[in-house]
Amino acid sequence: MNCHCQLSDAGHCVEKVPIFNSLSGEELEEIAAITTAKSYDKGEMIYLAGDPGDKLFVIHSGQAKIARLSPTGREQVIRILEPGQFMGELSLFNSVPRADYAEAVKASTLCMIEGDKLKELMAAYPSIAFKIMEELSRRLHRAEQLIENINLHSVEQRLAQVLLHMSEGKREVLLNMSKGDFASQLGMSQETLSRKLSSFQEEQLIKLIGHRKIIILDPERLAEFMADPSSN
Repeated sequence: MNCHCQLSDAGHCVEKVPIFNSLSGEELEEIAAITTAKSYDKGEMIYLAGDPGDKLFVIHSGQAKIARLSPTGREQVIRILEPGQFMGELSLFNSVPRADYAEAVKASTLCMIEGDKLKELMAAYPSIAFKIMEELSRRLHRAEQLIENINLHSVEQRLAQVLLHMSEGKREVLLNMSKGDFASQLGMSQETLSRKLSSFQEEQLIKLIGHRKIIILDPERLAEFMADPSSN
């Protein structure tokens, strides 16, 4: 059910988004005035490839994923979005239909901002436009890194690299997505991911706990493995 987003309830999503964090309360009210909220069940499609790109979607609660399908029907997960993150920004700069699709990974509430009205606000408040450009630059950098990793690095190297990155210097990784989505983001099948995780566990590099938790047992050896898997 759609509802008007006020800053007292679902409109808090506009306060969560980094591109709006430099705006005053009055300016946030302007954003809330052009924002509506909608709830989605787990597994429900938010938009499909081919849909018109006329809105910016902000995750207020829950989780969503953006993905594409190959001509053979294989899913490629592009990214997983958490509360405060947004999607659909590319449609603000061109009028082509969406090339990907978005799905609610959990029961979610999204705030939707009309693209034409948002562009008017971007003209009035250049800081919004600059922050959207910064986010687009970060996403482009991550996409280029993924392409490089898939083309130049082995499956083992990609997995070691992402585990060390996700651990952020700690010894624990908690996946915020299914292993199928995780594998897709790494450009491999779920079966390959499971095989390589089991191999890392047998080599005492990691310890698997349940479906989502991974303990890094030997980050030094994992880093060496990332550099040269044949040395292990």
